[in-house]
Amino acid sequence: MEEQVGQYWDRFITKIAYDGFPEQAVELKELSGSLGIFFRALGGDGALTITATTATNHQARRSWLHRVAGTGRKVELAWRDEERLYLPQKLDIYPQKSLNRELYFWLAALAGTPADTTGIWLLDNQSRTVATLAQYPGLSSRYQRLVEALLPLRPSLEKLSAGERDQERAIQQALINPGSVSELPESQYAPSPVSLWLHPSPPYTDSSNGRDSTPQKGRKGDGASKEAEKKRRQAERAEQPDNKEGAPMSVRHETSLFTFAEYVKLDRSSEEDEDLEQAENIADELDNISVTQDEETTVSSIKFDLDLPSAAEDDIPLSEGILFPEWDFKKQCLLEDFTRIVPMISRNATPQALPDHLTKTARRLKRQFESLSAQPAWVRGQYEGDRLDLDAYMDYRGEKAGSINTGDPRLFCQKRPLVRDLACLLLADLSLSTDSWINNDHQIIDVIRDSLYLFAESLSASGDRFAIHGFSSRKRQHVRFNQIKSFDEAYQATVRGRIEDIKPGFYTRMGAAIRQSTELLSSQPGQKKLLMILTDGKPNDLDRYEGRYGIEDTRMAIIEARQQGLVPFCITIDEEANQYLPYLFGRQGYTLIRKAEQLPQKLPQLYITLTEKLGG
Repeated sequence: MEEQVGQYWDRFITKIAYDGFPEQAVELKELSGSLGIFFRALGGDGALTITATTATNHQARRSWLHRVAGTGRKVELAWRDEERLYLPQKLDIYPQKSLNRELYFWLAALAGTPADTTGIWLLDNQSRTVATLAQYPGLSSRYQRLVEALLPLRPSLEKLSAGERDQERAIQQALINPGSVSELPESQYAPSPVSLWLHPSPPYTDSSNGRDSTPQKGRKGDGASKEAEKKRRQAERAEQPDNKEGAPMSVRHETSLFTFAEYVKLDRSSEEDEDLEQAENIADELDNISVTQDEETTVSSIKFDLDLPSAAEDDIPLSEGILFPEWDFKKQCLLEDFTRIVPMISRNATPQALPDHLTKTARRLKRQFESLSAQPAWVRGQYEGDRLDLDAYMDYRGEKAGSINTGDPRLFCQKRPLVRDLACLLLADLSLSTDSWINNDHQIIDVIRDSLYLFAESLSASGDRFAIHGFSSRKRQHVRFNQIKSFDEAYQATVRGRIEDIKPGFYTRMGAAIRQSTELLSSQPGQKKLLMILTDGKPNDLDRYEGRYGIEDTRMAIIEARQQGLVPFCITIDEEANQYLPYLFGRQGYTLIRKAEQLPQKLPQLYITLTEKLGG
């Protein structure tokens, strides 16, 4: 009974202490697409990913109601680093939903505007505000609405002490007239957080020490926690406790009361906790998370190094390797001979027939693609032909009426066999993430395998030249480039055997694989050359090929492919693709297949659509 009463009291006091307006809340996931377009349209860095920030402690005085309820210690504020733009996961500051929505767009504009910084929170945010309003005058009315609605929600000057009152008055003046306040008066407490400004002390983490632990694809069935996983946490490194079994029980309780912010040097279980929701709630309450390394790994939760298989079991290397450059965006230069592509071919593949479950679909696609090769086309602008070109005739009559000397008119269309002067290379991502499950019956690698089957069956019927390669990587010196079908090979049982033998590999050093594909495709005859890239995630590897570095190198490889006359196009099943693929391929250079199981049927249809746009 006492416990139940306590729960009722906790819910009651927490609710009345809350300062926001939950019924008017706007969530980041509702606006992520339009925010990305808005941010980049204003000149924001196209490589930045928009993601949810994490709540951090502030040192402002809390109201007595907050102290009774034990709330109000943390606040979510916007900030950015070289890889991401962090925005609050939810905004319910204003009593109008429209204002909460406008606040998201204002913060995106503020974070994307370059401005001179001094490292002083008050001055830097005023400087950013002035620069944003000067560069985008259309935002002035939005900013004024946000300020006017925010001021009544700020702490009342009459209820503050002298020092706090001076601080609050200065902040309100800086909001009303940005650039007019040069310093913040001193006070015992920090000022109340300003939701219209960027974070005064962003929760940066030190990732330079120790092995990279960037998360891989989530565990099967963890969709409910995706938003929480995107948050950036404050962390510190600590030594691994010697006692693997945990802390001894013989402790003095009166000296063992720790707050959440304190680090207790004992080994929490390295096995995955079945009560994942409880663990996440505890993590949300921590001010700092202490991390260490041991010899054990948490299932699917961290990136780990993978040993290469023995030479007797591995695929057959076709050469000692081919050196390629890599783009270092920080130095703004190509690092010559920096990565090594190792062309390989399956060792254990045996000739295969087409799997039975694909036979019916393949038959239908082959009929469709056969018609492409046999379909004639009308060629306009001929002196003689099979029919009169009415448009050309009307133009001719108009020019003649205007006394324009047109010479011998070309007024006919002639039907000729269609020549498809095309070459296509399909590059498939075979990284470790393809081992993930998309449902109870199939993994991503199964879907990719079926897609390659149907793609090859279709193009073999059209007569177009095509090649299929797969890739994965383990650091820069070992980028595996699997030959599934080369341009010189005919599609037959041997190729189907290689498709059947594909399996998840290592990581995704995409830039090197694109450069090798560009070299192979550029050497083919033909006017139109299509490079199709099939992937389930963004570029990554064990070394520094992470985040911004991998994105920028891949983008440079795509630019190089376009300079060679190729048309790169990406097909992905990554739900977060809209965050980075527009920057890599452009808005028209990729497509997202939201249901991965539909990829095998959609891939050949995408090829038809793309070749029609190319005029093939």
